[in-house]
Amino acid sequence: MSKKVTIFGAGLVVKPMVDYLAKKGYIVTVASRTLSKAEKLAAPHPNVFARHFLTKDESAMEELVKNSDLVVSLLPATLHVEVAKKCIEFKTDMVTTSYISPAMRALDQKAKDAGIIILNEIGVDPGIDHMSAMKIFHKVEKEGGKIVSFMSYCGGLPAPDANTNPLGYKFSWAPKGVLKAAGNGAKYMKDGKIIEIDGPDLFKNYWFVDVEGAGTFEAYPNRNSLDYIGIYNLKDVKTMYRGTFRNISHCDTWYILSQMGFYKEDEIFDNLTGTVKDFILTKMFKVGKDKCLKCLLMEKYNLPAESVILKKFAWLGFFDETPIPIKKGGAVDVLTAIMLEKMSYEKGERDLLVLHHQFVAEYPDKTQKITLTMIDYGIPNGDTSIARTVSLPAAIGVHMILEDKITVKGVHMPILPNIYNPVLTELEKLNIKLVERFY
Repeated sequence: MSKKVTIFGAGLVVKPMVDYLAKKGYIVTVASRTLSKAEKLAAPHPNVFARHFLTKDESAMEELVKNSDLVVSLLPATLHVEVAKKCIEFKTDMVTTSYISPAMRALDQKAKDAGIIILNEIGVDPGIDHMSAMKIFHKVEKEGGKIVSFMSYCGGLPAPDANTNPLGYKFSWAPKGVLKAAGNGAKYMKDGKIIEIDGPDLFKNYWFVDVEGAGTFEAYPNRNSLDYIGIYNLKDVKTMYRGTFRNISHCDTWYILSQMGFYKEDEIFDNLTGTVKDFILTKMFKVGKDKCLKCLLMEKYNLPAESVILKKFAWLGFFDETPIPIKKGGAVDVLTAIMLEKMSYEKGERDLLVLHHQFVAEYPDKTQKITLTMIDYGIPNGDTSIARTVSLPAAIGVHMILEDKITVKGVHMPILPNIYNPVLTELEKLNIKLVERFY
């Protein structure tokens, strides 16, 4: 009898997973608060079913978990632990693509006791980045070397032919998630020195990185890189950095948006009316709406009148009569709505995903530099690169667990050779490949 998989969530990255698991013959239920999205994913497959599901409906969650051989949570990250507790209760294996939170890590022993695996961080970033890096770490170690520097970068961007707006960015996953992440602080190590960055200063800390075959990008730090020294077992590392790629002139613009307070959710406004300009003046800067917003920004952030940042803000509708696109929300919700309207992919456009690792390995007789690069494009009128690279590693993980090819129990990420080797091999068959270079 075919095994049953429930996927919680029907967002932008889910389709390739549904297609992959359906093709493998599993009975798949896609459970989403937006039934129409789940129905669209299910429509091409006789063995995929749509189910209306609200996260607050505990009995529905219990029923779905209880009647599944494995559950995939592609819900907002804050809900994964709730799903995991149900999986432990009903002894159902679980997969997510999200970072392991401290609360999830705390469930490790309970998951072991229940005889299940909760496999996390098996998307692209986190996911393919871990798996591809571990392969190099283990290879260097086996050859008698040690890693002294590891810098890892990843970015989802519009392909050059789809890079058609002044901000050089389009949304291929949850826009609010992108904006909320823009408010995170970061920590990394460079030449033995620990560098900490507060959330508001994140975008001041960037540099340029050249990637063969893809071009030059801005890179800024991603969360706490130091956690991965222990996870990756890099005992001799002096530089440990995980960063995000964006197109040139991104960081200066997003830094000013940060200073303006656009990534905050602490103040929610009801019955919003008027223009975006009014909102920024009265709700964010707490001044009268008769003030000159452009003049205020020039003075406050020392911007010249012809600044490219102000030109980008003009394109976003900050200085004209553009109406506020939502009735209720905070500054982050207003910016999300504006950007979603102006910075979404048009039909037929491709996205681009660039993953780039830089290693320095020391051996008794030499020092070697290694790069590992994945340049992946979306399929015009088909799956985006971000959807493929996030959901296919997870789908492969699901298949391996259900085939008893992954037998470890507890809370894991894909850093074990018997997980990452077969996943990377299968991804290559699906045309998701990494190129290794030695210098």
